[in-house]
Amino acid sequence: MRVMVLVKATADSEAGIMPSVELFEAMGRFNEELVAAGIMLSGDGLKPSAEGKRMAFDGPTRTVVDGPFAETRELVAGYWIWEVKDMAEAVEWARRCPNPMPGPSELEIRPFYEMADFAEVLTPDVAAIHDRVRHDLAGR
Repeated sequence: MRVMVLVKATADSEAGIMPSVELFEAMGRFNEELVAAGIMLSGDGLKPSAEGKRMAFDGPTRTVVDGPFAETRELVAGYWIWEVKDMAEAVEWARRCPNPMPGPSELEIRPFYEMADFAEVLTPDVAAIHDRVRHDLAGR
C-alpha cells in the first residue's frame, strides 16, 4: 500500500528556520535507509505557508488566499510517499525517523486511495482517463 507521511509544521518551520547540519544529515541518512529498503517513492520539504496560497472553491467561484495560514499545527512542512505492505510497517518506519524538527513535532500517516476504492463510480471511460494519466506520468 502507498501512504503519505506528512511532517506537520511547527512555529520554527513556519518561521523559515532551517534544520541544523546534524538534523539535515540524520534526515538524509534516514532517507537513504528508506530508499535502500524500497520504501521511499518520493519526498520533500515545503517552504513556510507565508510563501504559499490556497484555492477556495464554492460552486463555480474560485478564491485565492495568500499565506501565511493560521493553525500552524494543521499545516504541513514536508512529506514522503512510501510503499509499505501495511500501516503497521509504515508506523515502524515512522518510529525510526529522526525528530524532523528541533522541538516537539508530529508525523501523520495517511493511506492513498487505490482505484479499487472507486469501483462504484469507475466506468470504463473514466478508467481509461486515469490509465492515460498514470501512463503519461510514468513516462516523465
